Amino acid sequence: MSDWRFLVAPRWAGYLALVIVFAIACSALGTWQFNRRAEALAEVARIDANYDADPVPVAEALPDPDGFDIGQRWQVVALTGEYLHDEEVVVRNRPFESSTGFEVITPMRLADGTVFMVDRGWIAQDSDGRPSEVPAAPEGEVSVTARLKAGEATIAGRTSSGFEMATIDLDELAERVGEPSYTGAYGILVQSAADAAEPPLALPRPVRDEGPHLSYALQWFVFALLAFIALGWFANQERKALSTDAAERSGAPKHPVEPRRSPRPARNRSDADVEDEILDRR
Repeated sequence: MSDWRFLVAPRWAGYLALVIVFAIACSALGTWQFNRRAEALAEVARIDANYDADPVPVAEALPDPDGFDIGQRWQVVALTGEYLHDEEVVVRNRPFESSTGFEVITPMRLADGTVFMVDRGWIAQDSDGRPSEVPAAPEGEVSVTARLKAGEATIAGRTSSGFEMATIDLDELAERVGEPSYTGAYGILVQSAADAAEPPLALPRPVRDEGPHLSYALQWFVFALLAFIALGWFANQERKALSTDAAERSGAPKHPVEPRRSPRPARNRSDADVEDEILDRR
């Protein structure tokens, strides 16, 4: 153990502290990626359970117009009422198949007098960045189905302009309508195959993908482990260097003495041999 005494030096204590901090940071990032994966798996489960389920009346799904549970995302609800054409708005900067356009939100007054916001789909923008022509919603009483989504929050610095809105802010929409409205969730219109190809275009099905979070999480934990392995490797390299230096300081002389030649037998000694022996003794 004497070879490792250098590890008690303050310098190595600092190295160890840095490695511990690095490992904690990597572990935190790995845990965050595990949480992200759990959220993605929960969303996949919601899609599987709700997206293609049979519709239920909206009053049954949302007994509290201001309430909404995350587990209800994509739940299909049945709506019967009349579209309020004069209260229709569009929401700008909405992506769709690598393009940017608008989503059309048309309030619907239900049979009980409550207003529910229906996202009828996506329309393109013209060359000036304005919404293209918006096909009118059906007149009179209609029965449709929609998939629930939570309302969106406002974004700092982005405000409404006329009938163009920055986000699907249900509270702002309710103020515009001026009637009792659902503010916990809105609905994405379920369109038939024939209607889906005509503007407003049906919004795409959400992707069932848990993402690369598991591999990212494992990588962060591997980085934390490699930090300790690297610290051990550098410590061992320094131990070897110190051991070599100690051996050189206390070991054999720098210029080794050549071994003395043994005298030859007397009967074979010549004058030259005698002279060599005398020189060796000197």
